Amino acid sequence: MEEHMDPTTFFAADIRIGTVIQAEVFKEARKPAYKLWIDFGKLGTKKTSAQITVLYKPKELVGKQVVAVVNFPEKQIGNFMSQCLVLGAVGNNNEVTLLTPDTPCKNGLRVS
Repeated sequence: MEEHMDPTTFFAADIRIGTVIQAEVFKEARKPAYKLWIDFGKLGTKKTSAQITVLYKPKELVGKQVVAVVNFPEKQIGNFMSQCLVLGAVGNNNEVTLLTPDTPCKNGLRVS
């Protein structure tokens, strides 16, 4: 018998659309990563660390809309405080393809 997740578990994660407004190499990270600043509209700007260096360059990320969880507890990563979690599909070689809307939408919109 297959178990299914209770839908309330999914909706506990606050997943929103945001636009990357700044991206830079996270030099102090143990694994290759970028520091991202993401504009979530009325929710404000949140920072995150993302291991997305295989498929993306920092300047390509600026202006890109992404999907992120915004209500997880903040996490200290080295000398940087991560405030959200960008979502992506992880390939066989740990390369991450970011989840993005296929048409532009308003920053801060909830994903459901």
